[in-house]
Amino acid sequence: MSSSNQVPITSSELGNLWMTYQDKTMIMRVLEYFLEHAEKEETRQILQSYYERCAESAEFVKSIFQQEGAVIPVGFTEHDVNKGAPKLFDFMYDVMYLHMMAKIGTCLYALYSTMSYRQDIRQFFRRLTAEAQEAYDQTTNILLETGVLSRPPFVSMPKEVKFVQDKNYMAGGLNWFSNERSLNTIEVSLIHHSIETNLTGMQLMIGFAQVAHNQEVRNHFIKGMELAKKIETSLGEFLRQDYIEPPATHAGKATNSTVAPFSDKLMMYNTSLLSTFGLGSNALGGAFSLRSDLPAKMALLAKNIFDFAKQGGKIMVKNGWMEEPPQVEDRNQLTKR
Repeated sequence: MSSSNQVPITSSELGNLWMTYQDKTMIMRVLEYFLEHAEKEETRQILQSYYERCAESAEFVKSIFQQEGAVIPVGFTEHDVNKGAPKLFDFMYDVMYLHMMAKIGTCLYALYSTMSYRQDIRQFFRRLTAEAQEAYDQTTNILLETGVLSRPPFVSMPKEVKFVQDKNYMAGGLNWFSNERSLNTIEVSLIHHSIETNLTGMQLMIGFAQVAHNQEVRNHFIKGMELAKKIETSLGEFLRQDYIEPPATHAGKATNSTVAPFSDKLMMYNTSLLSTFGLGSNALGGAFSLRSDLPAKMALLAKNIFDFAKQGGKIMVKNGWMEEPPQVEDRNQLTKR
């Protein structure tokens, strides 16, 4: 039971706080490495500010666990980062990485907030959501100013309200005899978002593949490279059919370094987090698209992502890297005699 006067935390609050501790301690290790190589003062300030907020969040979770009599998770420590490692990514990748993680954080912490019931926990996740949104705003501004980030395509503004009259509006590549309509702006936004995220993820996989110690882990990252490229190419084709060039960037490429800045455990967990986010993004894209060919393609890609994530989980278990989340009581085991 809780040692404080607060109502004990619920199972969902326990699980979400546990996940937050894993995420925040991982990001701290990555930011420690990026801070060593930060070239611009503006970038350094943003990285340092988010690092300090991550540290505060990790301490808050620790204090809650201590109050509740729960064991403190291991998460990721100084043993998971090699601060003397050479630069693994070039121009602006540190900002691109934080931009990507801010997207993930905004989604996760907003969700966690709606799954919380105790007031201090709700306030905590609201704060984390606001921090992630602020980091997203700051990194977006920098990436746009330096020309690293591609804006989604501009379109003509609608002049009148229309309602769908043609049943073929929902047709697509599954119907060989239909003329595919052009993408609507909701579909374009979801495709652009997925491609943008996978471009950053692909470079991360390339860098990880170059420095991983374990051969099986290295092969997994190579599969991640190929999967990210497949997603970018497959979804980019939908844009090209409407004469829209998919987003691309000249920055953030992996260098030729083969010295690992992070432990294989950390790199595998980071990859798992991106895979989970990718599954969610694909589900969202498929749910909000009204063209039959786009959800079908996203479903196939989601299957690929799921298989990739499952294989990654097996590798982590095999190597003793997967920390087990808190469990509910096993009543079957407890009632055995």
